[in-house]
Amino acid sequence: MNFNRAVIKVGSALVAPTKTGCSGQYTLAIAQFITQCQQQGKEIILVSSGGVAAGRSLIHHGSPKLSVALKKAMASVGQMQMMANWQRFFDMPCSQILINQSDLEDRKRFISIKETIQIQLENGVLPIVNENDTLTSEDLTVGDNDNLAALVAQVCEADSLFILSDIDGLFTKDPKVNADAVLIPDIEHITDEIYAMAGTSRNHLATGGMKTKIQAAEKAVEHGINTYIVNGTKSEVFSSIWAQKNPGTRFAADKDIIKAKKHWLKHTLKSQGKISLDAGAVNALVNKGASLLPAGIKSVHKNFKAGDAVELIDHQSNRLIAKGISLYNHTDLARIIGKHSDDIANILGHNQSNVIVHRDDMVIL
Repeated sequence: MNFNRAVIKVGSALVAPTKTGCSGQYTLAIAQFITQCQQQGKEIILVSSGGVAAGRSLIHHGSPKLSVALKKAMASVGQMQMMANWQRFFDMPCSQILINQSDLEDRKRFISIKETIQIQLENGVLPIVNENDTLTSEDLTVGDNDNLAALVAQVCEADSLFILSDIDGLFTKDPKVNADAVLIPDIEHITDEIYAMAGTSRNHLATGGMKTKIQAAEKAVEHGINTYIVNGTKSEVFSSIWAQKNPGTRFAADKDIIKAKKHWLKHTLKSQGKISLDAGAVNALVNKGASLLPAGIKSVHKNFKAGDAVELIDHQSNRLIAKGISLYNHTDLARIIGKHSDDIANILGHNQSNVIVHRDDMVIL
């Protein structure tokens, strides 16, 4: 479990275990572990949930199921509580970085986040990242801080991701209802069977659950990042990590690491439309490494702009085969469906490109 730069994700159940505000019950031991890491020359980025949970008791509400507006209000006041709760445990300065899906989709902002965190690490600052719940909308949300942590680990080029929860790791069954559940210490490959073992979260303050943790692990390991799910309520877990012992479940980093841009395209950029392809185009993309040409397109679905991500669908089987960035908007593309690339300029009056989705801007799924 040797690591040099790690992202540590802490869930709401650890930040606000009493559901009435922030607490040091578990975060103190986590902060001590982070300090120990830094003293050993390791770099740490903290991704912390808890904004909504911390502000829950300060905003009047009448239902356990909260509206988006209520969550925004709670997050706004709760972020202050959460940051103050963390800062009191550290002698070094902490920074607050609030991001959302659109920040990660935009390549320039993606690089900007990376540069900001790098400078902070170089100056002994602890970056504390959270999703910008106050300003985000439902269609822009990452959805949970497990997946956000995996994306931050990618941005920061971390070698390890620790997801701290109130469970020991991934079990063969839900250990809260099955006495014969067995902890799985090592997972080399994430399969459908692994996902089938994931239960649902019973904590109404949490947006994650085991499924999102596996999703996060899948994102991270594809980028060469070892990922661990461990129990952050047990202080002995951190002693085990220092002793090079795995106290939870380890997801092994893939040896064949996909390129950073491909990973960003596959996991971060949201698809805005769909393009159906004929059999020839499917074969060219999947087996020959070709770009998508207008001649191979059967139909266009939904409204999207040039530069948006789109899903590429096998028209015959309706199967998703790839995801890429379209160089044309849906209106122009509808006019050149099935046409030769040489005809684009005559039909549209301009020629943005001879290809619709370039191979370099595409990931095969």
